[in-house]
Amino acid sequence: MKRIIAKEQVCIGCRLCEIYCAVAHSKSKDIIKAMTRENPKPLPRVVVHESEAISFAIQCRVCDEPMCVQSCISGAMHRDPDGVVRVDEEKCIGCWTCVISCPYGAITRGIGEQAVAVKCDMCPGLDIPACVANCPNEALVCEEAEASEKV
Repeated sequence: MKRIIAKEQVCIGCRLCEIYCAVAHSKSKDIIKAMTRENPKPLPRVVVHESEAISFAIQCRVCDEPMCVQSCISGAMHRDPDGVVRVDEEKCIGCWTCVISCPYGAITRGIGEQAVAVKCDMCPGLDIPACVANCPNEALVCEEAEASEKV
């Protein structure tokens, strides 16, 4: 199972991870079109947290026992066979119990007509998640993690 690890000691807070994540989840997959023409604008599944001189990206930690999955009343949050916790947007009813239960703040609320839970999905279809591939300082790393590792 893969996890994205944030190395706050080298994060410069540029937010390119947010931008490229949003583009990877956009309709057009084109940075200019996604940021200027798409409506609604694509939402990133990663958020950069800044506190004085420290900044780091927050995304799904792929917990061994994910509270978001346990608390989801509709069954929209689930763990795929590859170990990634995903949201089935068709099942999500927008109750936000997953947002409240995530200890890392890695799940956000969608907006508009698509008011469903939004979280990192490890960019299915890409060899390397967009946030990791486009981080200029390599502050994000995608690593294999054993299921027994505590997050």
